[in-house]
Amino acid sequence: MSRFPQGLRASLLAPLVLPLLLLAGCSTGLPGFPGRAQRDGRISDAPITPVLPGGSNVIADAVAKVGPAVVRIDTLKRLVNPLGGLFGGGGTIQQQQGQGSGFITRSDGIVLTNAHVVEGVSEVSVTLPDGRSFSGKVLGSDPVTDVAVVRVAASGLPVAPLGDSSKVKPGEWAIAIGNPLGLDNTVTAGIISAIQRTNALGEGQRVPYLQTDAAINPGNSGGPLINDHGQVIGINTAIRKAPGAGLSFAIPINVARQIAAQILERGTASHPYIGVRLQALTPQLAREINASTDECRVPEVNGVLVVEVMAGSPAAQSGLKPCDLIDQVGGNDVKNPSQVQLAVDGGRVGAPLTISIRRQNQKTKLVVRPAELPQQG
Repeated sequence: MSRFPQGLRASLLAPLVLPLLLLAGCSTGLPGFPGRAQRDGRISDAPITPVLPGGSNVIADAVAKVGPAVVRIDTLKRLVNPLGGLFGGGGTIQQQQGQGSGFITRSDGIVLTNAHVVEGVSEVSVTLPDGRSFSGKVLGSDPVTDVAVVRVAASGLPVAPLGDSSKVKPGEWAIAIGNPLGLDNTVTAGIISAIQRTNALGEGQRVPYLQTDAAINPGNSGGPLINDHGQVIGINTAIRKAPGAGLSFAIPINVARQIAAQILERGTASHPYIGVRLQALTPQLAREINASTDECRVPEVNGVLVVEVMAGSPAAQSGLKPCDLIDQVGGNDVKNPSQVQLAVDGGRVGAPLTISIRRQNQKTKLVVRPAELPQQG
């Protein structure tokens, strides 16, 4: 039984009823307190905008064509520690893990990547975007162009279509796919900033790199650079950092295709070599040379000057001499040392290559037979 009279109990409870009802959300009919039926969970009442016709995304469409064939490459390198076991140090064999990207070019398991991704590794693992993982074998690599070929034991794999890098123009779309910083299947986009960048990574380069402003980071190495048609136009290989900006470079796919074919055929790549050191000539430099020595008289023009001919080299055997001015190689006009290098690379080891020169204001032609580029180190 209650200790309070009925009327007194009702009067004591009355002040508590209204807050409870309000907290419970019951309709009270009071302004500013909507009831349950009046509640609305929307955070916006803007009208739904219809999808505009023809709104397909060229970047997304291109990535859809190539993305399934872009792989992550995990590597393991075993290194000998000469101090292993001494003074409480680690073991004599140390393991170093690495990671890069690549892409499948043949459905039976041929993968292209960078040579520096697989250089000196003991184990290679190739993982597809669908989660499948395979043990890979390095069939060969070329440190000159930084191209390598890896094979996995599989069939029916997705394939990345290859384009024609000779048709690439500055201003076109450039899309990079890879695994930067361990983040699989990352897509970045920009444009082709320049082509034929033979001086991108220093003088004497044998690769006419594609330059792009698409973001490339560690781990992107070996991944494809594609166009808006979903075709591979290059292999991402290098970055040049600067305060507030960065430049990225890719090996043209035509170069990579040629090197990869040689690796598949014989396990190595071939690079013609003639054995000269060249200098870009300007009218000012020509005047300085002519004023400082009587041994070398050169015209005051822009061109390619032979500075040194290595003894016993193909160039020496052909009769090429210092102070010669090179005008053409293989019938192609050349205006700087890089163009001479690329023209020589376009030849074949042992095959005759015609070089047009100017010597003491006399034009003549020489025939050189390039030899195999000596191995470095």
